[in-house]
Amino acid sequence: MTKKLLRTLAGERTDAPPVWMMRQAGRHLPEYRETRARAGDFLALCYTPELAAEVTLQPVRRYDLDAAILFADILLIPDALGLDVRFVQGNGPKLSTVTTRADLDALRAPNAIHDHLAPVYDTLRIVSDTLPSKAALIGFAGAPWTVATYMIAGRGTPGQGPAHALKAERPGLFDALIEHLTEATIAYLSAQIEAGADVVKLFDSWAGSLGDKDFENYAVEPTRRITEALKSRHPDTPVIAFPREAGKRYEGFARRTGADCVALDNSVDPVWAAREVQKDGPVQGNLAPHLLVAGGDALVRETLMILEAFKAGPHVFNLGHGITPDAHPDNVHLMIDTVRNRM
Repeated sequence: MTKKLLRTLAGERTDAPPVWMMRQAGRHLPEYRETRARAGDFLALCYTPELAAEVTLQPVRRYDLDAAILFADILLIPDALGLDVRFVQGNGPKLSTVTTRADLDALRAPNAIHDHLAPVYDTLRIVSDTLPSKAALIGFAGAPWTVATYMIAGRGTPGQGPAHALKAERPGLFDALIEHLTEATIAYLSAQIEAGADVVKLFDSWAGSLGDKDFENYAVEPTRRITEALKSRHPDTPVIAFPREAGKRYEGFARRTGADCVALDNSVDPVWAAREVQKDGPVQGNLAPHLLVAGGDALVRETLMILEAFKAGPHVFNLGHGITPDAHPDNVHLMIDTVRNRM
């Protein structure tokens, strides 16, 4: 096993941890913006394998990263299930909604999504064939709760109020939607692995808005079921879980779900996380993305602090959330040099 990311996810501690960035293939890179313009719109870019593969590979070429992550979007599952999904420039995603039993019944079956998502699997095959041998390929999906919040509201919402309301008012319908998404996510990620993904990651971007009981039911339990199913089919493929803004509930998340690695957002104290989360296995994170805008001594200082905190165990260096469009590539190089050379 020569890929550093895979060695780390298997529990090995390395002197310099593997490094990649969430949303690394995106708007902070001029080469991405050029490719995006060629595609015409965002969904066309996601569904054009040659262009999506190019975007996936761009940050690896520029930064010599230890992993590429598939260029796609968490809302491709709702799109494949039959919802009308659009990305409106400057306004984010807009979807038709699932708020009634009839809406749910109209969705495609979880195992009927593959024809629609075939271009995504083709992208993975292209990248797998061309990626540098030392770099791992990461596939991903949104976790069921997070994807459900968009399907219920038809857009992103502060606090995920519409999803919480449906959960309270029509719990049977809500639970059935989570079940449908859990099965679809298993099918989707399994197909990604078959197409060449070395690792898969579950992004639960809105997990932090769940109360403790709901966190167990709708963040922990779907992640556990997805991980268990993937491990039964692909026992050698690691799973990274990212229950963003889980706070103290990061503790024990790996034990309760079977995830190989827990990704941490940048609100988490690395010293606490090293003591309470890393004891159960590899962790990933958790530099604040704004430091890649500011750069300078603050970037170096915070990078070194995170490295010091997690040095006793397996650690994947990453951001605590996605890189922002205004991040400067020179600052990314500075971060990577600091990780690898301990400047």
